[in-house]
Amino acid sequence: MKHNELPAPEGAHRDRKRVGRGYGSGHGKTSGRGQKGQNSRTGGGVRVGFEGGQSPLILRMPYKRGFTNVLKTEWQILNVGDLAQLDSSVEITPESLLASGLVAHKKASTHPFRVKLLANGEVTAPLNVRVHRASAGARAKIEAAGGRVEEMEPAVADAEEASVPGGEVSS
Repeated sequence: MKHNELPAPEGAHRDRKRVGRGYGSGHGKTSGRGQKGQNSRTGGGVRVGFEGGQSPLILRMPYKRGFTNVLKTEWQILNVGDLAQLDSSVEITPESLLASGLVAHKKASTHPFRVKLLANGEVTAPLNVRVHRASAGARAKIEAAGGRVEEMEPAVADAEEASVPGGEVSS
């Protein structure tokens, strides 16, 4: 038996409902559309969301419009000047920054977050910093003070964006 010779299972095909074909069909006269009115006529009916002239729900709730990307990468911005209040003898990591309160992330316990170091402020002590990104100015200031900056491995989402042809990851 060939694929095109397989019969359809019992009850798979139903006859199309033919309305307006007499009383005996059960769908005669008004064809199931009721009596008069907008919905009884050809092309009748209202658009999706129409509420009879009342201000629609989508307009009454403007704060609900748009789209929220739950997979968005959230960056925590940290300036070089803020690192002065930390102990320079230990390595500075995103976890230590979170514990010290320099970066705050409301979902840090369940969601990963990224830290980017910017060059605003001055550095006097040599610091060992591990962050996800660092600007060229911030890197220069820390290295001029005798410290070092190490960028952490990108997360899976960052690696996928970088692998897209012509798609560069903006920092």
